[in-house]
Amino acid sequence: VQLVESGGGLVQAGGSLRLSCTTSGTIFDRNDMGWYRQAPGKQRELVASIPADGAPHYSDFVKGRFTISRDDAKDTVYLQMNNLEPDDTAVYFCNAQEPARGGYLDFWGQGTQVTVST
Repeated sequence: VQLVESGGGLVQAGGSLRLSCTTSGTIFDRNDMGWYRQAPGKQRELVASIPADGAPHYSDFVKGRFTISRDDAKDTVYLQMNNLEPDDTAVYFCNAQEPARGGYLDFWGQGTQVTVST
């Protein structure tokens, strides 16, 4: 299973970026997908998730600014990030949870850097 993120970069505060994560080697439309982030010196944290069948979930610090979506025909999950703040600076990771006997298998992308300047 491979997850490949793209779309990170440098943006000024108040700007927007859209991250993409394309998967291969897995049955995408069965997977719960998520975006996590990790800032220097901090633990990795959930940003948003979208199940195979259900409503998206957002962490409080991105509600109203970020939108997660998925295109099952393209095996891709997106994270639209608006009104970015310097505290959003982090490496953003795509996560796939593939159903397996007894639970889930977790897969991760390599991460994409998002830097928000003041």
